[in-house]
Amino acid sequence: MKNPIFTGSCVAIVTPFNANGVDYEKLAQLIEFQIANGTDAICICGTTGESSTQTLEEHKSVVSFAVKQIAGRCKVIAGAGSNDTMAALELALSAERDGVDGLLMVTPYYNKTTQKGLIAHYTYVADRVHTPIILYNVPSRTGVGFTAATYAALSKHPMINGIKEASGNFSLISQTRALCGDEMNIWSGNDDQVVPLMAMGGKGVISVLANIQPQVVRNLTHLCLEGKFAQAAQLQADYQKLNDVMFIEVNPIPIKTAMNLAGMEAGLLRLPLCEMEEGNLAKLKAIMAEYGLLKTE
Repeated sequence: MKNPIFTGSCVAIVTPFNANGVDYEKLAQLIEFQIANGTDAICICGTTGESSTQTLEEHKSVVSFAVKQIAGRCKVIAGAGSNDTMAALELALSAERDGVDGLLMVTPYYNKTTQKGLIAHYTYVADRVHTPIILYNVPSRTGVGFTAATYAALSKHPMINGIKEASGNFSLISQTRALCGDEMNIWSGNDDQVVPLMAMGGKGVISVLANIQPQVVRNLTHLCLEGKFAQAAQLQADYQKLNDVMFIEVNPIPIKTAMNLAGMEAGLLRLPLCEMEEGNLAKLKAIMAEYGLLKTE
């Protein structure tokens, strides 16, 4: 049995950029907001953190800063994925030296690979680190996904702790649970699928919505951990409209826009991400107003 790196709510935190680079003062404020609202873990430099447009040195610096700011008050998971195995290892070893609790590693993208290649890629890194790894399955972005058999093979490695599942494929999740049991923890990578995934034995969520509604996501996951699935399902339904609008355009465009509209100063998007289409922006504002999240002058 592998103890999960965390249970409950992990925010996939945004990275606030300004014209000069990373706004570390604002990042500190966003981290403090999460901790004050009971978030169980913070994932730094993931997809929502726009890691793909950070330089290698920026990425390492942001992870190091986050670890120092959090100072053991919640778990820290660092994005360390790449389509270059050696680059992934470099990021993983750097984050490990900083003292993170876990490493989130997305499947190789663009060049992709076979299932054999996935096993080789993750095993290569896992053999060289002492920090547990969370595999990240998001084929809609990377163009490659895991099979249950590949999950089963990787579950045998002591440093591979679990999966962030964002495929939306519940048959895959069911097959993985059957093959891996407690040797592979599973977290939802989709905010709209937390309750069903946790009902199948999932440990929580790595969440986009938690950037702006951390208490809601924490409460949702903890209701599930307590076996109160009917209450959790109702809470998820109550926030479905807000969750849906956070993905009206590619993440993290809507969530950073929403945070700025709420006065949270999440900073700029980096190209190729750009400002929202006017029609989508109007929809976002309307839904935020329904939830009382728009900043009033």
